[in-house]
Amino acid sequence: MLYDLLNSGYGNDKNYNCCEKILYGSNEIYNLGLDNNSLKVSYCFGGGMAIESICGAITGSLMVLGILLKNNVHKDEMKKIVRNFMAEYEKEMGDVSCGPLKEKYYNENTNCKDVIVMAAKLLDNTIENLKKQHII
Repeated sequence: MLYDLLNSGYGNDKNYNCCEKILYGSNEIYNLGLDNNSLKVSYCFGGGMAIESICGAITGSLMVLGILLKNNVHKDEMKKIVRNFMAEYEKEMGDVSCGPLKEKYYNENTNCKDVIVMAAKLLDNTIENLKKQHII
């Protein structure tokens, strides 16, 4: 799903950052119905909000979850889902902050592809589990 799309290089030709790749790609894969103007919200979240804070791929993933969960779950359930996503990402990648992730995974040929596709994989898994539970 999203993992396959991003693993194939989606967004590279448009120079999308990590957050943009997740949100724009999810809009296509999960039919979020976001217009081009709405998608622009992800622009400033790449590079860990441009200060190497929380990874933009994670931020984009949380944007997607927010769209899917709003009006479907209580705030406490949303927090649990987000915490689980964050914990799983940190378990898999060793961190959630852009700076340490770039140090470990960035290279000139693929940029932060490993970081982005892991977020996509976990987002796919999270969404699939939410569908099985009839939450979304």
